[in-house]
Amino acid sequence: MYIYPDDPRLQYSGRIDFDDPKEPVLVFAATYIMIKFRGTYVKAYMKNLRNCWNNYMGVIVDGVQSVTELKDGQEEYVLCEGLSDGVHELMLFKRQDSCHYVVFKGFELSDGGELLEPPSLPSRRIEVFGDSVSCGEVSEALEYVGKADPEHNGEFSNSWHSYSWMTARRLDAELHDTSQGGISLLDGTGYFNGPSDLRGMESSYDKIQYNPFLGALKPWDFSKWQPHVVIAAIGQNDANPVNIMAEDYDGEAAANWRARYKAWIEKLMELYPGARIILTTTILMHDPAWDRAIEQVCGDINSNRVTHFMYKRNGAGTPGHIRIPEAEEMSGELAAYIESLGGEVWKN
Repeated sequence: MYIYPDDPRLQYSGRIDFDDPKEPVLVFAATYIMIKFRGTYVKAYMKNLRNCWNNYMGVIVDGVQSVTELKDGQEEYVLCEGLSDGVHELMLFKRQDSCHYVVFKGFELSDGGELLEPPSLPSRRIEVFGDSVSCGEVSEALEYVGKADPEHNGEFSNSWHSYSWMTARRLDAELHDTSQGGISLLDGTGYFNGPSDLRGMESSYDKIQYNPFLGALKPWDFSKWQPHVVIAAIGQNDANPVNIMAEDYDGEAAANWRARYKAWIEKLMELYPGARIILTTTILMHDPAWDRAIEQVCGDINSNRVTHFMYKRNGAGTPGHIRIPEAEEMSGELAAYIESLGGEVWKN
Protein backbone atom coordinates (compact mmCIF):
# COMPACT_ATOMS: atom_id res chain seq x y z
CA MET A 1 0.00 0.00 0.00
CA TYR A 2 1.65 3.24 -1.15
CA ILE A 3 0.95 6.43 0.77
CA TYR A 4 1.59 9.68 -1.06
CA PRO A 5 2.94 12.72 0.81
CA ASP A 6 -0.26 14.73 0.30
CA ASP A 7 -2.45 12.11 1.97
CA PRO A 8 -4.45 14.02 4.63
CA ARG A 9 -3.91 11.19 7.13
CA LEU A 10 -0.22 12.10 7.40
CA GLN A 11 0.58 14.38 10.30
CA TYR A 12 3.33 16.91 9.63
CA SER A 13 4.98 19.19 12.17
CA GLY A 14 7.68 21.84 11.78
CA ARG A 15 8.58 24.53 9.29
CA ILE A 16 8.32 22.39 6.15
CA ASP A 17 8.40 23.44 2.49
CA PHE A 18 5.05 22.36 0.98
CA ASP A 19 5.34 24.31 -2.27
CA ASP A 20 5.06 20.92 -3.98
CA PRO A 21 2.68 18.94 -1.72
CA LYS A 22 3.71 15.69 -3.41
CA GLU A 23 7.38 16.33 -2.58
CA PRO A 24 7.58 18.26 0.70
CA VAL A 25 11.07 19.28 1.82
CA LEU A 26 12.16 18.79 5.43
CA VAL A 27 14.77 21.40 6.34
CA PHE A 28 14.86 22.06 10.07
CA ALA A 29 15.76 19.78 12.97
CA ALA A 30 12.78 18.24 14.81
CA THR A 31 10.46 18.43 11.79
CA TYR A 32 8.52 15.19 11.52
CA ILE A 33 5.91 13.07 9.77
CA MET A 34 3.70 10.82 11.90
CA ILE A 35 1.39 8.00 10.86
CA LYS A 36 -0.96 5.67 12.68
CA PHE A 37 -1.43 2.39 10.83
CA ARG A 38 -2.07 -1.32 10.73
CA GLY A 39 0.63 -3.37 9.07
CA THR A 40 3.81 -5.33 9.66
CA TYR A 41 6.35 -3.02 8.03
CA VAL A 42 6.84 0.54 6.79
CA LYS A 43 9.14 1.74 4.05
CA ALA A 44 9.92 5.36 3.25
CA TYR A 45 11.06 6.88 -0.02
CA MET A 46 13.30 9.91 0.46
CA LYS A 47 15.74 11.99 -1.53
CA ASN A 48 18.63 13.26 0.57
CA LEU A 49 20.39 16.49 -0.39
CA ARG A 50 23.61 16.59 1.60
CA ASN A 51 25.71 19.62 2.40
CA CYS A 52 27.98 18.25 5.14
CA TRP A 53 28.35 15.57 7.84
CA ASN A 54 26.82 12.13 7.55
CA ASN A 55 23.05 12.48 7.56
CA TYR A 56 20.52 10.55 9.64
CA MET A 57 16.76 10.42 10.22
CA GLY A 58 15.18 9.38 13.47
CA VAL A 59 12.40 6.78 13.61
CA ILE A 60 10.13 6.13 16.58
CA VAL A 61 7.79 3.12 16.35
CA ASP A 62 5.45 2.52 19.29
CA GLY A 63 7.77 4.53 21.53
CA VAL A 64 11.01 2.78 20.52
CA GLN A 65 13.58 4.97 18.76
CA SER A 66 16.03 3.93 16.05
CA VAL A 67 18.17 5.72 13.49
CA THR A 68 18.32 5.49 9.70
CA GLU A 69 21.48 6.61 7.91
CA LEU A 70 20.76 8.32 4.62
CA LYS A 71 22.50 7.92 1.29
CA ASP A 72 22.84 10.79 -1.14
CA GLY A 73 20.04 10.96 -3.68
CA GLN A 74 16.76 9.05 -3.74
CA GLU A 75 16.53 5.73 -1.93
CA GLU A 76 14.07 3.30 -0.36
CA TYR A 77 14.45 2.77 3.39
CA VAL A 78 12.89 0.07 5.57
CA LEU A 79 11.91 1.95 8.73
CA CYS A 80 10.47 -1.04 10.60
CA GLU A 81 9.50 -4.63 9.92
CA GLY A 82 8.22 -7.72 11.70
CA LEU A 83 5.51 -5.82 13.56
CA SER A 84 2.39 -7.43 14.99
CA ASP A 85 -0.92 -7.11 13.16
CA GLY A 86 -2.21 -4.47 15.58
CA VAL A 87 -2.29 -0.67 15.45
CA HIS A 88 1.05 1.14 15.47
CA GLU A 89 2.35 4.70 15.46
CA LEU A 90 5.46 5.79 13.58
CA MET A 91 7.26 9.12 13.64
CA LEU A 92 9.91 9.90 11.02
CA PHE A 93 11.87 12.97 12.11
CA LYS A 94 14.85 15.07 11.16
CA ARG A 95 17.69 14.64 13.65
CA GLN A 96 19.88 17.39 12.15
CA ASP A 97 19.72 20.92 10.79
CA SER A 98 20.34 22.15 7.24
CA CYS A 99 23.51 20.10 6.91
CA HIS A 100 21.02 18.30 4.66
CA TYR A 101 17.51 18.66 3.24
CA VAL A 102 15.18 15.67 2.81
CA VAL A 103 12.59 15.47 0.03
CA PHE A 104 9.87 13.10 1.24
CA LYS A 105 8.38 10.92 -1.51
CA GLY A 106 6.00 8.69 0.44
CA PHE A 107 5.52 5.64 2.66
CA GLU A 108 4.75 2.05 1.78
CA LEU A 109 2.80 -0.26 4.11
CA SER A 110 2.75 -4.05 3.98
CA ASP A 111 0.09 -5.77 1.88
CA GLY A 112 -3.27 -5.45 3.58
CA GLY A 113 -2.01 -2.52 5.66
CA GLU A 114 -4.29 0.34 6.60
CA LEU A 115 -3.56 3.99 7.24
CA LEU A 116 -5.55 5.45 10.14
CA GLU A 117 -6.24 8.96 11.38
CA PRO A 118 -3.28 10.25 13.41
CA PRO A 119 -3.55 11.69 16.92
CA SER A 120 -4.19 15.42 17.11
CA LEU A 121 -1.33 17.87 17.31
CA PRO A 122 -0.93 19.68 20.64
CA SER A 123 -2.83 22.94 20.84
CA ARG A 124 0.13 24.73 22.46
CA ARG A 125 2.87 26.00 20.14
CA ILE A 126 6.52 26.91 20.80
CA GLU A 127 9.14 28.17 18.36
CA VAL A 128 12.87 28.20 19.11
CA PHE A 129 15.29 30.38 17.16
CA GLY A 130 18.71 29.12 18.16
CA ASP A 131 21.99 27.51 17.20
CA SER A 132 23.44 23.99 17.39
CA VAL A 133 22.55 23.63 21.08
CA SER A 134 18.89 24.22 20.24
CA CYS A 135 19.16 21.59 17.48
CA GLY A 136 20.52 18.89 19.81
CA GLU A 137 23.86 18.71 18.03
CA VAL A 138 26.26 16.14 19.56
CA SER A 139 23.66 15.46 22.27
CA GLU A 140 24.20 11.68 22.24
CA ALA A 141 27.93 11.85 23.12
CA LEU A 142 27.13 10.73 26.67
CA GLU A 143 30.72 10.02 27.66
CA TYR A 144 31.46 13.72 27.19
CA VAL A 145 29.02 15.31 29.64
CA GLY A 146 30.64 18.52 30.84
CA LYS A 147 33.51 18.08 28.39
CA ALA A 148 34.57 19.33 24.99
CA ASP A 149 33.14 17.51 21.97
CA PRO A 150 34.64 14.27 20.63
CA GLU A 151 35.48 13.95 16.98
CA HIS A 152 32.24 13.27 15.15
CA ASN A 153 30.57 13.36 11.76
CA GLY A 154 26.93 13.91 12.63
CA GLU A 155 26.24 10.57 14.30
CA PHE A 156 25.77 12.03 17.81
CA SER A 157 23.30 14.77 16.78
CA ASN A 158 19.66 14.15 17.65
CA SER A 159 17.02 16.87 17.86
CA TRP A 160 14.79 14.57 19.96
CA HIS A 161 17.30 15.07 22.77
CA SER A 162 17.58 18.84 22.38
CA TYR A 163 16.42 21.01 25.28
CA SER A 164 14.04 22.59 22.72
CA TRP A 165 12.06 19.43 22.01
CA MET A 166 12.33 18.26 25.61
CA THR A 167 10.79 21.54 26.76
CA ALA A 168 7.98 21.23 24.23
CA ARG A 169 7.23 17.67 25.34
CA ARG A 170 7.21 18.68 29.02
CA LEU A 171 4.63 21.35 28.20
CA ASP A 172 2.66 19.23 25.69
CA ALA A 173 3.38 21.76 22.95
CA GLU A 174 4.10 21.51 19.25
CA LEU A 175 7.60 22.70 18.35
CA HIS A 176 9.08 24.57 15.43
CA ASP A 177 12.83 24.29 16.02
CA THR A 178 13.93 27.07 13.68
CA SER A 179 17.57 26.68 14.65
CA GLN A 180 20.85 26.17 12.82
CA GLY A 181 24.23 24.95 13.98
CA GLY A 182 26.91 27.65 14.01
CA ILE A 183 24.51 30.52 13.43
CA SER A 184 24.89 33.95 15.01
CA LEU A 185 22.76 37.06 14.62
CA LEU A 186 24.67 38.97 11.96
CA ASP A 187 26.00 37.98 8.55
CA GLY A 188 29.77 37.77 8.53
CA THR A 189 29.93 36.30 12.04
CA GLY A 190 29.44 32.90 13.62
CA TYR A 191 30.18 29.70 11.73
CA PHE A 192 27.17 28.87 9.55
CA ASN A 193 27.87 28.77 5.79
CA GLY A 194 31.52 29.49 6.41
CA PRO A 195 34.21 30.23 5.92
CA SER A 196 33.72 32.68 3.06
CA ASP A 197 30.01 33.61 3.23
CA LEU A 198 28.91 33.48 6.86
CA ARG A 199 25.13 33.82 7.26
CA GLY A 200 23.36 34.97 10.40
CA MET A 201 19.88 34.61 11.83
CA GLU A 202 18.98 38.06 10.48
CA SER A 203 19.06 36.72 6.92
CA SER A 204 17.83 33.18 7.72
CA TYR A 205 14.95 33.34 10.22
CA ASP A 206 12.40 34.37 7.57
CA LYS A 207 13.27 31.57 5.13
CA ILE A 208 12.04 28.01 4.68
CA GLN A 209 15.07 27.09 2.56
CA TYR A 210 18.04 29.13 3.71
CA ASN A 211 21.21 27.09 3.01
CA PRO A 212 22.75 28.49 -0.19
CA PHE A 213 24.78 25.30 -0.67
CA LEU A 214 21.53 23.38 -1.24
CA GLY A 215 19.66 25.65 -3.62
CA ALA A 216 17.88 28.95 -3.98
CA LEU A 217 16.69 30.73 -0.84
CA LYS A 218 12.92 30.71 -0.30
CA PRO A 219 10.87 32.95 1.99
CA TRP A 220 8.64 31.60 4.75
CA ASP A 221 5.02 32.68 5.16
CA PHE A 222 4.66 33.48 8.86
CA SER A 223 0.87 33.41 8.64
CA LYS A 224 1.00 29.62 8.24
CA TRP A 225 1.87 29.00 11.88
CA GLN A 226 1.74 31.29 14.92
CA PRO A 227 3.46 30.23 18.16
CA HIS A 228 2.29 31.10 21.65
CA VAL A 229 5.87 31.22 23.00
CA VAL A 230 9.06 32.16 21.14
CA ILE A 231 12.51 31.32 22.52
CA ALA A 232 15.26 33.53 21.06
CA ALA A 233 18.48 31.69 21.95
CA ILE A 234 21.08 33.64 19.97
CA GLY A 235 24.27 35.24 21.31
CA GLN A 236 26.95 32.55 21.54
CA ASN A 237 28.42 32.02 18.07
CA ASP A 238 28.37 35.82 17.75
CA ALA A 239 31.79 35.96 19.45
CA ASN A 240 33.41 34.61 16.27
CA PRO A 241 35.60 35.95 14.71
CA VAL A 242 35.84 38.76 17.31
CA ASN A 243 34.36 38.66 20.81
CA ILE A 244 33.09 42.22 20.44
CA MET A 245 30.87 42.23 23.54
CA ALA A 246 33.63 41.05 25.87
CA GLU A 247 36.43 43.13 24.35
CA ASP A 248 34.65 46.51 24.14
CA TYR A 249 31.11 46.49 25.49
CA ASP A 250 30.63 50.22 24.83
CA GLY A 251 32.33 50.15 21.43
CA GLU A 252 30.68 50.72 18.07
CA ALA A 253 30.56 47.05 17.04
CA ALA A 254 28.95 45.93 20.33
CA ALA A 255 26.43 48.78 20.20
CA ASN A 256 25.56 47.83 16.63
CA TRP A 257 24.96 44.21 17.67
CA ARG A 258 22.59 45.30 20.45
CA ALA A 259 20.70 47.60 18.08
CA ARG A 260 20.35 44.87 15.46
CA TYR A 261 19.31 42.30 18.08
CA LYS A 262 16.67 44.72 19.36
CA ALA A 263 15.39 45.27 15.81
CA TRP A 264 15.18 41.51 15.23
CA ILE A 265 13.20 40.92 18.44
CA GLU A 266 10.87 43.79 17.57
CA LYS A 267 10.34 42.23 14.14
CA LEU A 268 9.39 38.92 15.81
CA MET A 269 6.94 40.86 17.99
CA GLU A 270 5.40 42.28 14.82
CA LEU A 271 5.23 38.92 13.03
CA TYR A 272 3.84 37.16 16.12
CA PRO A 273 1.60 39.79 17.75
CA GLY A 274 0.17 37.35 20.29
CA ALA A 275 3.36 35.58 21.35
CA ARG A 276 5.44 35.83 24.51
CA ILE A 277 9.10 36.14 23.59
CA ILE A 278 11.81 34.81 25.90
CA LEU A 279 15.37 36.02 25.37
CA THR A 280 18.07 33.61 26.51
CA THR A 281 21.29 31.79 25.68
CA THR A 282 22.31 28.37 27.11
CA ILE A 283 24.63 26.72 29.63
CA LEU A 284 27.31 26.37 26.94
CA MET A 285 30.29 28.38 28.17
CA HIS A 286 30.41 31.93 26.84
CA ASP A 287 31.37 35.38 28.11
CA PRO A 288 28.68 36.87 30.39
CA ALA A 289 28.93 40.15 28.48
CA TRP A 290 26.54 38.65 25.91
CA ASP A 291 23.90 37.97 28.57
CA ARG A 292 24.44 41.49 29.90
CA ALA A 293 23.76 42.79 26.38
CA ILE A 294 20.57 40.75 26.10
CA GLU A 295 19.38 42.03 29.47
CA GLN A 296 20.03 45.59 28.32
CA VAL A 297 18.06 45.07 25.11
CA CYS A 298 15.21 43.49 27.04
CA GLY A 299 15.06 46.61 29.22
CA ASP A 300 15.19 48.87 26.20
CA ILE A 301 12.27 47.06 24.55
CA ASN A 302 10.35 47.45 27.81
CA SER A 303 7.40 45.22 26.95
CA ASN A 304 5.56 42.76 29.17
CA ARG A 305 5.62 40.41 26.17
CA VAL A 306 9.44 40.15 26.23
CA THR A 307 11.43 38.74 29.13
CA HIS A 308 15.00 37.59 29.74
CA PHE A 309 15.57 34.13 31.20
CA MET A 310 18.86 32.72 32.48
CA TYR A 311 19.59 29.15 33.55
CA LYS A 312 21.18 28.42 36.91
CA ARG A 313 24.44 27.53 35.12
CA ASN A 314 23.97 30.01 32.29
CA GLY A 315 27.13 30.31 30.20
CA ALA A 316 29.08 28.19 32.67
CA GLY A 317 27.82 24.62 32.36
CA THR A 318 30.02 22.93 29.76
CA PRO A 319 32.70 23.73 27.17
CA GLY A 320 31.12 21.31 24.71
CA HIS A 321 27.67 20.78 23.28
CA ILE A 322 24.76 19.97 25.57
CA ARG A 323 24.40 16.23 26.18
CA ILE A 324 21.14 14.52 27.10
CA PRO A 325 21.41 14.96 30.92
CA GLU A 326 22.30 18.63 30.47
CA ALA A 327 19.40 19.12 28.06
CA GLU A 328 17.10 17.58 30.68
CA GLU A 329 18.46 20.08 33.22
CA MET A 330 17.88 23.00 30.87
CA SER A 331 14.43 21.90 29.74
CA GLY A 332 13.29 21.43 33.33
CA GLU A 333 14.27 24.99 34.19
CA LEU A 334 12.89 26.49 30.98
CA ALA A 335 9.58 24.62 31.17
CA ALA A 336 9.14 25.72 34.80
CA TYR A 337 9.81 29.32 33.79
CA ILE A 338 7.25 29.19 30.97
CA GLU A 339 4.70 27.65 33.31
CA SER A 340 5.36 30.48 35.78
CA LEU A 341 4.10 32.93 33.16
CA GLY A 342 0.60 31.54 33.72
CA GLY A 343 -2.04 29.90 31.58
CA GLU A 344 -2.76 33.14 29.69
CA VAL A 345 0.35 32.55 27.62
CA TRP A 346 -1.34 29.69 25.77
CA LYS A 347 -4.46 31.60 24.76
CA ASN A 348 -4.80 32.47 21.08
